[in-house]
Formats: sequence, structure tokens, C-alpha cells
Amino acid sequence: MEEDSSEREKAATATPAAYYMEETQVNEEEVDPESNSSLHQPLLKRKKTLSSNHLALVGAKVSHIESLDYEINENDLFKQDWRSRSKEQVLQYIFSKWTLACLVGLLTGLIATLINLAVENIAGYKLLAVIGFIKKERYLTGLIYLTGVNFGLTLIAAVLCVCFAPTAAGPGIPEIKAYLNGVDTPNMFGATTLIVKIIGSIGAVSAGLDLGKEGPLVHIGSCIASLLGQGGPDNYRIKWRWLRYFNNDRDRRDLITCGASSGVCAAFRAPVGGVLFSLEEVATWWRSALLWRTFFSTAVVVVALRAFIEICNSGKCGLFGKGGLIMFDVSNVIVRYHAMDVVPVTIIGIIGGLLGSLYNHVLHKVLRLYNLINQKGKIHKLLLSLTVSIFTSVCLYCLPFLAKCQLCDPDITTETCPTNERSGYFKQFNCPNGYYNDLATLLLTTNDDAVRKLFSSNIPNEFQPLSLLIFFALYCILGLITFGIAVPSGLFLPIILIGAAYGRLLGISMGSYSTIDSGLYAVLGAASLMAGSMRMTVSLCVIFLELTNNLLLLPITMIVLLIAKTVGDCFNPSIYEIILELKGLPFLDAHPEPWMRNLTVGELADAKPPVVTLNGVEKVSRIVDVLRNTTHNGFPVVDDCVVPPTGLALGATEIHGLILRAHLLQALKKKFFLPEKRRTEEWEVREKFTWVELAEREGRIEEVAVTSDEMEMYIDLHPLTNSTPYTVMESISVAKAMVLFREVGLRHLLIVPKYEAAGASPVIGILTRQDLRAYNILSAFPHLDRSKGGGKN
Repeated sequence: MEEDSSEREKAATATPAAYYMEETQVNEEEVDPESNSSLHQPLLKRKKTLSSNHLALVGAKVSHIESLDYEINENDLFKQDWRSRSKEQVLQYIFSKWTLACLVGLLTGLIATLINLAVENIAGYKLLAVIGFIKKERYLTGLIYLTGVNFGLTLIAAVLCVCFAPTAAGPGIPEIKAYLNGVDTPNMFGATTLIVKIIGSIGAVSAGLDLGKEGPLVHIGSCIASLLGQGGPDNYRIKWRWLRYFNNDRDRRDLITCGASSGVCAAFRAPVGGVLFSLEEVATWWRSALLWRTFFSTAVVVVALRAFIEICNSGKCGLFGKGGLIMFDVSNVIVRYHAMDVVPVTIIGIIGGLLGSLYNHVLHKVLRLYNLINQKGKIHKLLLSLTVSIFTSVCLYCLPFLAKCQLCDPDITTETCPTNERSGYFKQFNCPNGYYNDLATLLLTTNDDAVRKLFSSNIPNEFQPLSLLIFFALYCILGLITFGIAVPSGLFLPIILIGAAYGRLLGISMGSYSTIDSGLYAVLGAASLMAGSMRMTVSLCVIFLELTNNLLLLPITMIVLLIAKTVGDCFNPSIYEIILELKGLPFLDAHPEPWMRNLTVGELADAKPPVVTLNGVEKVSRIVDVLRNTTHNGFPVVDDCVVPPTGLALGATEIHGLILRAHLLQALKKKFFLPEKRRTEEWEVREKFTWVELAEREGRIEEVAVTSDEMEMYIDLHPLTNSTPYTVMESISVAKAMVLFREVGLRHLLIVPKYEAAGASPVIGILTRQDLRAYNILSAFPHLDRSKGGGKN
């Protein structure tokens, strides 16, 4: 089945990122696995066939997207496997799950430590050299040196991403979120992606670009989990039998959830926040057993981080800063707030929601512009990344000259003022002895140190309003132009920097009207902007409490987060939802549109071609013909003339279940053929197949060779068929079907008729992920567009 031009044009509109790719590249794509042809009998008010186009931007190209099989396939082999498992085998399976969860946390903590060590030392020695040039008044040399080193580091990160692993660019969180929603994102969790992500993150963050390593660490943790679950890279997989039990979509999903939690924990040193981040933001399905394993993984991460921090405290880690698990400690601040402080706290929340939604809107436009540039080729991607690097370096070096030198406060005893060595809150830069440059203190340092300084408390006049205003404006610009270039990048830290800057500005402007410390205003500003942009609340609240080690901040932090999220939701979706839409990934939202209750799944089935069914004992030629001429991934198995166990009816039709395309290919590859049309015995099936093999998805029909004699033979599909598929009646609303589809984690949902009729098929259609997407439904039923409104329910 070939796609017509109208469907391709429609897919381009639905997936803006895919639209900007070269047309020849799109033409080379295979047909969608669940695509549909046009109908001869159009439905009332229906304009065109329900589209099921699976094209999305993953990495650097438009990829062919399929769904994942999270549903348990309860065929005869699966039931036999569970019946035959001994208690020891069940315990071994459970123990293996916990072992893999432990390894995910341990390796994520180790890699996070190595990234931190590398960034602190590379960036530290670079900045020390720049300060040395400035002390000698060799200002031009310092500029050239800083720009050159940053240029080289960015070049390494960009070349690796562009040439070796395009999917390593960006944060990776939207793709992980789509994967856990049931969308197979190609090449997102490979070994090459993992290596490039690690090296690229070190290079990009060390280069002083306005990005963080938090998003990449989430992707790194997920890559580690995926590789452990499948036994290594595709070409070098370990084939141990106990490990093959995890080489299925369902167990792999659980491991990747553990990896995402471990990544957040490693980034912020917040174990509880990491678990809640996965629960609130990335995971679609959750259960208590998964909660325990993710918590165990994050606990292992914290132990690993603590062990390396103890080593670094002895001075064996070069310029790596000392400190414990608390990254931005404000616990020594006496938090005082009164009833009148609700006003500035509310203002911070409103500003955060407005700025967050504005940030999302502008970033959306920038990303669409970058797609136009990136589709021109690899050279343009490199030039874009290097141009941003040069602009960033020049701004970081030159803008501190605009700030006035501040006199060191003689009452400060905890910090040396001024300082040029290692890290310090009072950088001398170009100022005379006894003075410091507050803007240089924020710009000529790592992003982590900049946040730490903005969160600093009990020093209300450390930064002047003009310096904070310049810093805020600069990082707004850098945050918008840096995200989207071909390097690993995270959104967390840029947003925290922007929010902390305007929070501190507001704290200074409030002056004596508020009892809250200006450093705490910075914390609240960062939290409000993250809630306004990312729309997280619970996990964000816990992360900030773990970051700052001050439980007294809980009440006002909760108020700020709730206000910021509420204000932001009034204007646009979260930044990750915007990226998912740009990439065209078919993410199913938690809430159906209100107008979906006005449409039944039976009407959707009428907008699709007739369903392709197979007999329980089917001829090989028929199976080969179906696999070659359709690209569906699931086929109902129907038996005719079945005598029911009860009743007097003769010639009844039975829905035996649903068989997957991958299982049909397995049967053809293993030559599971019968010379006559009959049912197989249990021992015949167990000689050919194991449940573990059926859990794996490999192969294409073009790779299977079937002779002409074999074409006349038969295959018994009953042992391979999922005999308990989910079904819905044709009269059920699309909204209700969508909730079931998403909550259970389905790939196929069978539609059965409301009335049984002699000679009629017991299955009238199959719903897939694309059939439940709002855009596709509105394209086929344009009259529903007039009933839109009221938001989601």
C-alpha cells in the first residue's frame, strides 16, 4: 500500500520537523506499518481516510516509527512457560531484575562522576589560564585563548554528534518520554549514542555553552539500562539464557525507567526527586514494584557519588570542587516569612509562569528555524554550533568589562575577597586590589558554580542590579540559541540560571519590604521558571529541597510551583510536549479531547480499510501474501465452523486471538509447516519455539525464503496467538477507548460488533496508536473540529 500525495502533505503539516527534511529522504522511507488505503464508501461528514502516517524526526533524519509491544502475549507457549517454572527460577528472575537495577545505578553514578571530574578540570584550567592573561593585562590574548579553547571543545562535541550519533544531540528526554509511552524511537539507546553522549556532554559543558549535563545524564542512564537489559550492543550481545528473559519491550521499559531516575539523581544528587521525576514526567505506566526498583537504583547512585566525593575531598581530583551531596546548600539561612511575604512569592510564581510560557513559545520558533538550517547538511550543523560557541565566548569574556568594580566588604570572613584562584564568590578580573567584578564572578565560571553563587545567602549586596540584569538578558538569549544545536544539551541548568537571576533581582528590589533572603528569592525564581516551562510540580519541589537542604522552604516553594504551572498552562504546553510535537512523535496524552466523546470506535473502523484476518490453521502462501502486501503488525485469528462448548449452535465463528507479524515471521523462518490442515500437538510446538524467542522482534519478510512446495503447506497459528487480546464494542466512545489504550499500554485494540449476524466477521477493525491521535481523527472527520473547545477533561 503506497501513500498518496495528500497523506504525505498532511503528515508534513502534523510533523513540522519532518516537513523540513529533504523530499528525497522522505520518499525513501518504507510504508507505515499500520497504514490505511482510501475507502470506496465515505462515511457521513468524513472528508478522507483516517491517516496513520508514522514519520517522525529522530536524530537527524525522518525515521519510520513503530509502536512497542508492552502487552503480555498470553499464547500457549507463554502459559506453558509460567506453568513449568520452578520456585527457584522465579526467584532467579526476580533477583536478576534487582541486580540489573543495581548495575544501572552503579554505572550511572560512575559515569556522572567522571563527567563532573572532566568538566570541572577542563573548564577550571581553561579559566585559570584566562585569568592569568587578564592579570597580565593581555586582554586580547585572553579573548583569543578562551574563544579558541571553547571552539575546539564545541567542535569535538558537534563532530561526534553530526557524524557518528545524531540521536545523541539534545537532551534525549522527549524521546525517552515517547519510548515509555509506547513509541519505538530508533537508535536512541545504542552503544555509539552512549559514548558520544558522554564525550559530547563533557565537551559542550566544558566549552561554557549555556546548557547543562542534567538532560544528557537522563539519556545516559537510559542507554545504560537498555544495553544491560538486551545484553550489550546489537552486534555483540551476550546470549545468556537468563539475560534473554529481559530482551522484551515490557522489561526493557522498566529498566529504562530505572535509568531515567538514576540520571536525574546523578545530575542533582536527589534520589527521591529522581524517582518522582520519572513518575511525574517521563513514565506513562507505573506500579509499586517499579517504584521500589527505581528507588533502589537511585539509592545506589547516591552511594556511588558519596564514595567518589570522599575520595575527592582528599584532593585527588584536581580542580573538582569540594562538597557533599548537597549541591547548593542554603541550610545555614534562617528562613523567615510572614503573611505579607505571600505577595512577593505570588509575584515570583506569576512571573515564572509568564516567562516560562514565553520561553517555550520563542524556543519553538527557534527550533523550527534551526530545522531549516540543519536540513541543509552536516556542514551547516557544524557551522551553526561553532557560531553559537564563538558568540557565547565573546559575550562571557567582554561583558564583565561593562560592570563596575565593587569594594570588598570587610565584614566578610568566609571568603577571600577578591580572588582569582580556583572558585570564589568575588572574582577580581580587571579590578584593583580590594575590589571585585560581580559580573565576571557569574560569567567566568562553570554553570554549576554560577548557580551556587546566585543561591548564595547572607550576602545581600554581592551582585548589583545592573550586573544581574545583564546576566539575565544574556542567558535568556544564550538559552534560546544554544538549545537545538548539534551537541548534547540539557534544559534544566539554563532555566535555573535565568530564574535565579530574576529571582535575585526581585529580592533586591523588595529590599526592606520582605524578610526573605535574596539568595532564597533566587531559589524561588529558579523553581518558578522551571515550573512555568516544564510544568512539573511534585518532583521539582522535592529536587529543590534536596538541592538546597532546607525543609523550611517547602511551603513557599509549593505555592510558587503551583502558581507558575497554572499560569503557564493558560498559554501553551510544556517544553517537552512542544518538542514531541515538533519531532512528530505520536505521544498519547493522558486526557482525551472533549469532542472524542462524540465519536465511536465503530465510526473510526469505517474510516479504515477492512481488517485482514487469518484462519487458525492457515496456508503458507496466504501468510506470505499477507506479509508481503500489507504492513500491519497484528492480525486477528478467526476460526470458522466452531462448535461452542455449550449451546446448540453450529457453525459459530470464534475469535481465537491476535497474532503479531514478528511471530508469523518466526514461524516461516523455523519452517513450522504441516503437510495437512490440522492442529499441532504441544510437544511439536515446544520443539520449535520458546517463549523467550517469541518475545524478541527481529526479521523482515524479504529475508525469509519459502519454496513453491512449502507454499502449499499449512501453519497452525493457535499456539503462537495471543488468546486474550483487549477488545472494545463498536459503540464505545473514542475517548473511553483512548484511556484504555494508554493506561494498559496497548499496541492493538480489537473492535467487535455490537450485534452478531450470520456470516459477518466477529472483528470489524483494529485500533492502533495513530488512529487515536487527535490530528488524524480531525483530518478524517472535519465536522468535529467545530465542536472543539473547552480544553481537555
